[in-house]
Amino acid sequence: MDTSVIISIIGILVAMFFLVKLVMDGVNIFLIAFICTAIVALTGKINLYEAYTESYLTGFVGFLKSNFFVFLTGTFLGKAMEITNGAKAISQLLVNKLGNKKAIIAIPIACGILGYGGVSAFVISFAVFPIALQVFKEADLPRNYIPGALCFGCSTFAMVAPGAPQIHNAIVARALGTDIMAGAVNGFIACAFMLVLGSFWLFKMIEKEKANGAHFVAKEGDVFSSDDENLPNGFIALIPLIITVLLINIKINGENLVHLETGLLIGTILTILLMNKFVDKKELTEDLGVAIKSSVFSITNTCAVVGFGSVVQASLAFPVVVSAMTSIPGPPASGVAVGTMVIAGICGSASGGLGIAAPLLGPVFLAKGLSAGAIMRIMAIASSSLDSLPHNGYIVTVTNGICNETHKDAYGTVFKLTVIVPILATILSVILFTLMPNLP
Repeated sequence: MDTSVIISIIGILVAMFFLVKLVMDGVNIFLIAFICTAIVALTGKINLYEAYTESYLTGFVGFLKSNFFVFLTGTFLGKAMEITNGAKAISQLLVNKLGNKKAIIAIPIACGILGYGGVSAFVISFAVFPIALQVFKEADLPRNYIPGALCFGCSTFAMVAPGAPQIHNAIVARALGTDIMAGAVNGFIACAFMLVLGSFWLFKMIEKEKANGAHFVAKEGDVFSSDDENLPNGFIALIPLIITVLLINIKINGENLVHLETGLLIGTILTILLMNKFVDKKELTEDLGVAIKSSVFSITNTCAVVGFGSVVQASLAFPVVVSAMTSIPGPPASGVAVGTMVIAGICGSASGGLGIAAPLLGPVFLAKGLSAGAIMRIMAIASSSLDSLPHNGYIVTVTNGICNETHKDAYGTVFKLTVIVPILATILSVILFTLMPNLP
């Protein structure tokens, strides 16, 4: 191998190390992306000025243009569910229906229902945490398992399931020219496997911990929900989510009834109309303004990572790296899975990883004879695995910020449920799409 290529590979590895390290240290993602871009450019024989002004901005602006309105309308729906207490009502409904004995599993299921309806993981976590706290307190369950329950429900089976109006489906569908329901049969099987295995494992972990004498120990700042909290009817709160999913997946003459962004916007309007009495009218415009700021912050953070990926793509070593990923022994589907998992893991972001992997690896595997639907679904499922390593922004926010737990006490459970379980589901999806590639 040429010395220049070896140096470029070393540069990519060093940049990736700093990406993970600096994210873990809490450094601003834009500063991280700029530093890592410089490392890749200097070692990969790319003009430094052109690396920033052309390669980086091409990736940044391209992702922003393709996905901004999905982020925006998704944030609107999440904010509507937040200010009406709709998300909390759905969670409480499920906990009440399942009862105390099954309440542990009710938390991830509630998160999953909200996630499949299009609500963002951050909004779900903020809404469901108070209910989870109350459930764990009443059942005297170890508090440090709450982050695992939330992260599992928000960032695995529902986030990447066929038909879910989430950005993870949208990114790959647009890159490959398919729709968010692609690979439905095998995809639902793999996601159901994730749900069942993860729920069973969570239950067994807590059961074992309880047998060893663990109890719920409250932390300073814990606020517990009251039974008379003013919440809308949980079934009413479900209606906008159900309609949103139906609207974006129903087809007439082969065309979707509405675009994904339109469906999310309709869901937002329905949420506000149906639960109007729980909305503070004076604060509504301010709440929507906050949602806009949040969506801009969220998508530009992802764009920063995608821009860095575009610089990696322009480096001398990139063709060698892609060749290695696409030459993995076994069926082509395994190459799709491994490549996506690695890129998502490096980015510490499923959406950021997909923003890089879909346009780069998709055409390669299409040329190898793999269908767009199979590639789309495998990529979506695979992205939900290594993205949940400790430096993932969502994992850090939920564990340390929302739940007030340390990685030392809580991340072991998070790792098992959001890394190992999705990896096993990814392997299952590869097997399914290899054995039954023509299922709808």
